[in-house]
Amino acid sequence: MSQIKVMVVDDHDLVRKGILSYLKTDDQFHIVGEAESGNKAIKLAESVQPDVILMDLMMEDGDGISATKQIIEKLPHVKIIILTSFYDDEKVFPAIEAGAFSYLLKTAKAEEVVDTVKKAFKGDPVIETKVAYKLLNRVRKSDPKPHDHLTERELEVLTCLGDGMTNQEISDELFIGIKTVKTHVSNILSKLGVQDRTQAAIYANRNGILRKSE
Repeated sequence: MSQIKVMVVDDHDLVRKGILSYLKTDDQFHIVGEAESGNKAIKLAESVQPDVILMDLMMEDGDGISATKQIIEKLPHVKIIILTSFYDDEKVFPAIEAGAFSYLLKTAKAEEVVDTVKKAFKGDPVIETKVAYKLLNRVRKSDPKPHDHLTERELEVLTCLGDGMTNQEISDELFIGIKTVKTHVSNILSKLGVQDRTQAAIYANRNGILRKSE
């Protein structure tokens, strides 16, 4: 089995040396370099051409996010594993968007770090559970529902349809003309991609688009 060329980037000398010492106990790893800042990591990566980089986020003289972005732009084959103490939104999303392949917290066990490096080399990403939840929630929020495209008034009409109200009842409830109600209903059916007001009512109930109880 070919050795995995690994580079470690962390501004804390003790942490960096500790990671390197543990990796050196595994014959599958070939340590090609270490750096204490993002800017030095960029230059070193171009020189040593690593397969995998363990990258800290918060460093002086170039943070891990900026370094990750620049390294991936120049060396797209490199798998960068973020190894940090931070998992807030301001760090997680920019790091992933910059091209990070995996994301681990420094609370991870040494064996987990080793396993993550090996998996990265094979093309299998590893995302810390807390970070994975954040990514999933973001995806869900960025996945718009058909009713997200309705206007405020159309949503009001849809809630009435969900209650099985007739056009006249909707007109009386919202103080708008019958013709206006029909126009809103037509727009709602089109935007939701349903055939009739019955299907619209079912959609409203399934998605919790209901009138508030008085």
